[in-house]
Amino acid sequence: MNNIFAKRRARLLAMKAIRDNYVPGDQLVVCPRCGGESQRKDVAGNLSVCPLCGYHFPIGAYYRLSTILDPGSFRELNEKLPAADPLSFPGYRDKQRAAQRKTGLTEAAVTASGTIGGRRCVAGVLDSRYMMGSMSAAVGEKITLAIEYAAKNKLPLILFSASGGARMQEGILSLMQMAKTSAALARFSEKGLLYISVLTDPTTGGVTASFASLGDIILAEPGALIGFAGPRVIQQTIGETLPEGFQRSEYQEEHGFVDAVVPRGELRETLSRLLRLHEKGGRP
Repeated sequence: MNNIFAKRRARLLAMKAIRDNYVPGDQLVVCPRCGGESQRKDVAGNLSVCPLCGYHFPIGAYYRLSTILDPGSFRELNEKLPAADPLSFPGYRDKQRAAQRKTGLTEAAVTASGTIGGRRCVAGVLDSRYMMGSMSAAVGEKITLAIEYAAKNKLPLILFSASGGARMQEGILSLMQMAKTSAALARFSEKGLLYISVLTDPTTGGVTASFASLGDIILAEPGALIGFAGPRVIQQTIGETLPEGFQRSEYQEEHGFVDAVVPRGELRETLSRLLRLHEKGGRP
């Protein structure tokens, strides 16, 4: 088992090395928010958070899971579930292959069982590097299977969202994943099990309109864009200037859509505490 995790960790590190589109050179990372330059090792040692302003860089799915799951507990679910091209959309297979080469993923979602603070759970992550984490039929299937696995084994569920919404190349089949994942969560909820939704930058479109918004507890990383349509589209539609910070996680917390904004460095401990509180006989 340790060998399996060691191989997975090596894969994580390899993927982490290629994921960052913000790095113009070998040593310095330029923050897209503050424009400051930081040593790559300082950003990496800070969980890919800018040491100068706290900007949360996007991170890959496997790396995300490695930051929250206990070492050695990672067990991937449905790893080989393939991407598809159900409508034979022009150029779609080429885009899929390019995303797979870039990320090392088969699709935009990774799901796994593991432990956090010794407590078993099921975790799923959307990876924004893979076609903006858009929800295809395969992604919807992976998320649904993870929900059903958690329900069958009576485990708490944690889903991390980072998505541009439904995947246009799969048309109605992509949109149907909204109902599919929501129905699976309804059955999960009927069993009295805990679902924690964690929103990262960005969480938009059909993902926001389905499983991302259905958590018993909804957390968000600082500065994450959260909404259905983007602020520019909304502003053009209603013809009014939107409030400052509209649709960012802090605004969403202030208006009751998000329960808490949690920095990446505190997320593992926060999740561990929530799992502990919600288990039978749990204590703070």
